[in-house]
Amino acid sequence: MRILHTMLRVGDLQRSIDFYTKVLGMKLLRTSDNPEYKYTLAFVGYGNNPDHAELELTYNYGVEQYEIGTAYGHLAISAEDIYEVCEQVRAKGGNITREPGPVKGGTTVIAFITDPDGYKVELIQRKDNQGGAGLTS
Repeated sequence: MRILHTMLRVGDLQRSIDFYTKVLGMKLLRTSDNPEYKYTLAFVGYGNNPDHAELELTYNYGVEQYEIGTAYGHLAISAEDIYEVCEQVRAKGGNITREPGPVKGGTTVIAFITDPDGYKVELIQRKDNQGGAGLTS
């Protein structure tokens, strides 16, 4: 078995597509509009499944905001250089909610950003970092 995708409900589909593609460097993989059932799906990611897990963005017609609740934690993305990624995210208007640094009680370097709907995204510094910047899958 393998994880294929994670679904997030979003209040503005294009805003979310722009965030995940333009700010985090994912690709828009496919979309599906279902007017009969009043929802539209957009799948984004760094590659297609089954080789890569995807993120399913679901827009339900007429719903502009959701309560995230206390059960949701975060998505996690590895990056070669999260310091540089955070600078890129900041330059593109993204919200850094925890600056890069070691995780409490450990040595792994992490940072957190928040997407336009309030979902937390953790950036994790790759252990095999040989320099360079950008997000990786």
